[in-house]
Amino acid sequence: MKFSLSIPLLLSLASVSAFAPIQNNVLENTIKSQAINYVGVAPLSMVATQEIETNTRRKKTKEERLQLASKGLQVHVIGLSIHHASVEVREKLAIPQHEWNIASNDIVSSGAVSEAAVLSTCNRFEVYYAASDARSATARVTEYLAERSGLPVSILRKNLFMLSGDDAVWHLMRVSGGLDSLIVGEGQILSQVRACHSSSIEEDGCGGKVLSRLLCGAVAAGKRVRSETGISKGSVSVSSAAVELSEMLCMEDLNLPFSTARLAVVGAGKMTRLLITHLASRGLEKITIVNRSLGRPQELQEQFPDIDIDIKLMDDLWDVIGRSDIVYTATSSVDYVVDESLLKENGLAGGCPLMLVDISVPRNIAEDCKEVPNVSAYNVDDLKAVVAKNTAMRQKEMIEAEILLREELAIFCGWRESLSAIPTINQLQEKANSVRKEELSKCTKKLSQNGNLSDKELEAVERLSRGIVNKLLHGPMAHLRKSDNVDDQQHAIKELSSMFMLDDDGNGRGRGGAGPMAHL
Repeated sequence: MKFSLSIPLLLSLASVSAFAPIQNNVLENTIKSQAINYVGVAPLSMVATQEIETNTRRKKTKEERLQLASKGLQVHVIGLSIHHASVEVREKLAIPQHEWNIASNDIVSSGAVSEAAVLSTCNRFEVYYAASDARSATARVTEYLAERSGLPVSILRKNLFMLSGDDAVWHLMRVSGGLDSLIVGEGQILSQVRACHSSSIEEDGCGGKVLSRLLCGAVAAGKRVRSETGISKGSVSVSSAAVELSEMLCMEDLNLPFSTARLAVVGAGKMTRLLITHLASRGLEKITIVNRSLGRPQELQEQFPDIDIDIKLMDDLWDVIGRSDIVYTATSSVDYVVDESLLKENGLAGGCPLMLVDISVPRNIAEDCKEVPNVSAYNVDDLKAVVAKNTAMRQKEMIEAEILLREELAIFCGWRESLSAIPTINQLQEKANSVRKEELSKCTKKLSQNGNLSDKELEAVERLSRGIVNKLLHGPMAHLRKSDNVDDQQHAIKELSSMFMLDDDGNGRGRGGAGPMAHL
């Protein structure tokens, strides 16, 4: 169902102040749960410009993207995650990876947003976007979220968070590093951020110079954290947490040891592979896989030759569930695979104890399954006990990881700051080239009239003049790019602008014609 918003309401929702209470609560809760100091950094003046989009989006050239990136645009993120939004809300916004670019194109279609990238996982849904007008851009993204979810704005506001500038960049760094995950240090989020970056730079992607650089830097940061700290050691995934949860509650719910429980999993994707990997580390010998087709389950049989994997198709689903003690679900289905009515219809209500563990978003197991006698149903939001244990074991690594992430953040800041010099560099090149052409024209006219030089020789003179100008400008331009901080760079920009009279509309004739010499 489409949900339309009034313009005043959208603008109200778009303002940063409207999100401030939510943002502060989210950050505070995250800090408390992970025992990490959220230390602010100097605000980033994020870059790029807003460009009016036509119905057919043309892929910008490298030069065009760089030019856009040098103008005044900020980076923002709006989204929701497992830290402050229930699975009931998250599943309404979940987007499969092959549709991320469709969503991004929809967001930028109005022209209010210049660049956009979607990151949708089982634990979070986030839209990273860049625009010159934060108010109108935020209104557009919020409008998209309301349309897609069909949720009232009042419900959305309770679940959404918004971060801008340095907060948005820092958030993405922590996400990629696994510090914002339900399972601290889990590796799957890094591959998902990498997929987000890859999607953004595809032909139909909407990540321009700014977002593509930001996402690329986040991937590099995530890799570094995992290679230089112990953050990813041990059980660090939703699949591993599901195994720990079922093992922890097996005796309580089923009255039998986990080692003797009959196990089954519905679905045969990456989550199932990770699930079997962690079960194998606990001595798993046999498991049944139920899937729509035979291809992927057979691949899993080859990957785990020491495990007896029994493959069944969906027609045998209820027979498998009836013969199992613990059933994990990990499919991409947008509809429920198991609900109360189906359990009763297949004679599983009130029978032998059954544990259902759902690690999918959207959910595969309906909430009403918890009301069925002798059935214990869990989803990704029920992994809190495992999460608390995991987080406590990784406090030292989390602090070390943040130190590394701040170094990566500084690298991105340095790149971002260098972009502010691009307009001055362009002005300097244009003015130098204009003077070169004017003086060369005077010279070549005289040389041509006298017939002293051939066309080939005149072309050589042209190349010579370009080479001299380029070499003379190399030093000043390199100095602008390599300034250590914003203040030094702004001072250098001001000095060069004055020295070369870049703000002068004339040709630099007369007393000031000497340019740098006159400045001295």
